Formats: sequence, structure tokens, C-alpha cells
Amino acid sequence: MIVGASLAGAKAAEALRGHGFDGRIVLLGDEQERPYERPPLSKGFLQGKQEREKIFVHPPEWYADQRVDLRLGSTVGAIDRDRRVVTVSGGDRAGGEEIGYDKLLLTTGASPRRLPVPGADLDDVLYLRGVGDSERIRQVFQTASRVVFVGGGWIGLEVAAAAREAGVDATVLEADELPLLRVLGPRIASVFADLHREHGVDLRLGAQVTEIVNDGGRATGVRLADGTRIDGDAVVVGIGVTPNTRLAAEAGLEVDNGIVVDASLRTSDPDIYAAGDVANAFHPLLGRHIRVEHWANALNQPQAAARSMLGEPVAYDRVPYFFTDQYDLGMEYAGYTEPGRNDDVVVRGDLARREFIAFWLADGRVLAGMNVNIWDVVEQIQGLIHSGVQVDRDRLADPDVPLDQLTAG
Repeated sequence: MIVGASLAGAKAAEALRGHGFDGRIVLLGDEQERPYERPPLSKGFLQGKQEREKIFVHPPEWYADQRVDLRLGSTVGAIDRDRRVVTVSGGDRAGGEEIGYDKLLLTTGASPRRLPVPGADLDDVLYLRGVGDSERIRQVFQTASRVVFVGGGWIGLEVAAAAREAGVDATVLEADELPLLRVLGPRIASVFADLHREHGVDLRLGAQVTEIVNDGGRATGVRLADGTRIDGDAVVVGIGVTPNTRLAAEAGLEVDNGIVVDASLRTSDPDIYAAGDVANAFHPLLGRHIRVEHWANALNQPQAAARSMLGEPVAYDRVPYFFTDQYDLGMEYAGYTEPGRNDDVVVRGDLARREFIAFWLADGRVLAGMNVNIWDVVEQIQGLIHSGVQVDRDRLADPDVPLDQLTAG
């Protein structure tokens, strides 16, 4: 059984069939949409460049063809580990139905973190997580003159870029000194700040939102801690997500910034597994637990979870990966660094032209690499990270030295 009809859930069902499992698969999801991919929701689909049908993981008939019992609009209320059943309400079945499992995979994902200020629950305060959210924001872009974005993370910046592409004025409010500062450090974060300013975004840094102001129950802007009021036809909040761990916690599974799992994606219960945004998994390469919220993890981690559920020895050790597209900037990032620990950076290429690769190092070893408007280098970057070799900084910065030839000397 799989709880969470997400990209991760759908890919786990696909992997189970692909690895020869011929038994019953039940895939439970609380949305009314069949599993879909989320990156288009802040990129091509939001901009109207990608058709709705293209965002779905599988066509409708795939689930019946693969004998996957997909139950949409179904909310799992509880897991009874002793009896190995879950309690389900909604969907096509009567409420309160109990469904048994031999192995259970939790792909429950994460939910947007809510802004803890007065007015944050008004109808015109929008959060982006599901396809319906993306459709609503796109509709706002068709009529709004100005939108206020609270949060200068990846989602906030991508949606702000989509607003500017639609001709909508955008104000981005970021509490930190730069957008993406804790992720990228000041040198690289400045690249994204400059990018948005050049495209007309009103970027306000060190901004603390204290209230969503409204007129007759309709959001009309925000008020900052210094008393400044910023008007907008809608407010979009992107201040991070919280893993959906309620089911696991109430079932007595170990939870700590997600559902804690080992390298084989197994929880503290040997019959229950977790994958995707919700899983805080031990990573053999890094030697520690990490929770990764990006698309590639939801795409690939379920392959390992499925094999593990089938009794195969497996350890998920892929280098984390994500990408973004904003205006004319395309970026891929591979690796992992602790938020806030990103001051040792080596750059090869041209920051001013936004054609470069940035490397984050610790003890002379590459922890992560980000290629901006330079392509076909991700595998070499991942190989460098996997190797764990100490690199010569001058050679690392030299575009004439192939990445796969870097050595300590």
C-alpha cells in the first residue's frame, strides 16, 4: 500500500510493477487529481506554456492497466501498526473503511508553511502547492496590476518571474539580506537578486511582514514592521514547507524534520517505508540524515523504496539535484550543503554574464556544484562530489581543465 498519490507515490507503484511485484497495490491520495509533477506549477504550466495534461505522471488508463487501485479524494485517518491496517475516509468507498497492508510506503509530501500574521488566511492570500493553486495564481496574473510576494526562496522567485513574464508588477519581500542567502551564500545569491531587479522586480530585503491588510475581507497588500504599507491586488506566500508527518507521528514512528528512515528508506517499523519530501533519510555518501524537497528526489527515491519493500538490499545514495528557470537564466544544482554554511565558494566562468559553475567546498572537497547557463556538466559535477577528492582550487576555477580530470595536485 502507498499513502500519498504524489509523484513519489506513482513512481513507487511503477517501480513495484517494474521489479516484478504481482500482488495488490493500493495508492491513496487526498486530492481529486491523479498524480502529477510539481515543477511545472511554478514554471511552464503557470506561464501557460505547458498543457495541463502534460503535468501528469501517467495517463488515466495506466493505473487500471497496471492493476494499481488508485483512490483519489481518500483521506487516511490513522495507521494501526499492530493490525497492519489503515483507516480511510472519502473517495469512492464508504467512510471509515479499513484496508490491510503487508508493506506500507508513506509518500505524504509536505504542505506550505503558513504566514503567522493577521490576515494570512484571507482568500486573496495564495500559497502554491497543488495544481489548483497554480491555476488560481495564473488567473490572478491575467487581471492583477501588482502582486506582492512574501518570501524570496526558489518558489517565490520562480512565481515572481512568471508574474513579470505576464506583465504584472511584482514586489518580493525577503526577510534576509538577500534572496536565497542561506542556500547559496552572499556571492551567488547576489546573482539572483540582480537578475530580478534587472527584470523590474521591486525587491525589498530585510522586510518583516506583520500584517496582511484588507478592504472588506479582500487582501490589498501587506504592512511591514517599520509601518510601510505595500499595496497589491493579491499576495503570494512562499516561506517554505512543513513535512506531512502527522500519520507517522500518531502511529509512533520516529519523526524528526520528516519521517526518519535508513538508507533503504525503512522507518522504525520494518514494514513501513517513506520516500519523497516527507522522508528524512540517511544518506551513505554524506554520512547523515537529510530531507530533500526537490523533484529529482521524489522521482528517484521511490525506486529504491520499492526494491527495499520487495526485500532487495538497497541504499539510496544519489547526489541531490534540482533545477530552476527564471527569465533567461537556467540553472542546475547537484549536491548538498548545510543551510548557512556556504562561504567557501569557487567560481569558474563569468558571474556578470551569468554563465558559470559555482562549487561549494569543505576541507578542499566539493560538496555541491551549480551550473548556470552552462549545460551537460551535471554528471561530471556529481562524479566530483562522489569521488570525495581534494581539489586544487585554481584548477577547479579554470574552464580549460575538464571537470573529470581534477585531482588534488
